[in-house]
Amino acid sequence: MKYILSLLLFSIAKLTFAQTILPDFLQGIWKVENQEIYEHWDKLNENTLKGFSYKIIDGQMIIKEYLDISKRKSKIIYTATVLNQNDGKGIEFKLIQADSLFIFENQKHDFPKKIIYKKLSNTEVFVQISDGKQKEFTYKLQKQTQQADTTVSNPNYDKELAAKLGADDYGMKSYFLIILKSGTNITADKELIQSSFRGHLDNISRLVDEGKIVVAGPLGKNEEKYRGIFILNNMANEDEAKELLKTDPAIKNGLLDYEIYSWYGSAALSEYLHFSDKIWKLKP
Repeated sequence: MKYILSLLLFSIAKLTFAQTILPDFLQGIWKVENQEIYEHWDKLNENTLKGFSYKIIDGQMIIKEYLDISKRKSKIIYTATVLNQNDGKGIEFKLIQADSLFIFENQKHDFPKKIIYKKLSNTEVFVQISDGKQKEFTYKLQKQTQQADTTVSNPNYDKELAAKLGADDYGMKSYFLIILKSGTNITADKELIQSSFRGHLDNISRLVDEGKIVVAGPLGKNEEKYRGIFILNNMANEDEAKELLKTDPAIKNGLLDYEIYSWYGSAALSEYLHFSDKIWKLKP
């Protein structure tokens, strides 16, 4: 009986561990067999794979969707953000199996409900997109040899700067876009309001100095009643970004709330900060 129980606990532990493994084999550029469609994946850190899929049309790259596979505590989440769909919000799929197959599932989504990656070799991956029943399509990804292409290579490329900024081959990286909006606290306590928003501005300055905020500012009057934006830098995952936002007194006190989105932009974004510190006369 003890042996059976130990075996069962070992199996559960093994399954839990397997479901927190990233499919690192996806790193690189992959081409859909017999089509000009590609997936490009980079490993940002031990917790995150960042990718995007694109087409090549008349020699131009047309991005279709942004992809993300991230560890969130004891879970692995695959997020697909398709351009011009779902109001720019990503659809999340939870990893439910990670052995010979990496299976990501979201039973609440219409289609797909399952996304499966299976490594066939170091240069070939099988992909299945399905509703878990009859509707599905499959294809193979073939790894591309990354060779210098003189038609697109950049003579100004600075390898050390790219590495310092965390840039991928396209000079891009992953951020989190925060849209600030009015919170649920409608207090009239002027002292609380004043101290919270003073702390809000001081906290922004601190996070800029720490390299964790690269863009911050208020929005003009709008129908959605959005108040402002942050762009967070060097966040391992969404959970870390949310923990960081808790350090803002206005958010902590419920005077501000937020929406959070993954965003893929130029890795050079933070470089403007050096100049921004030279052009202000009055501190807000």
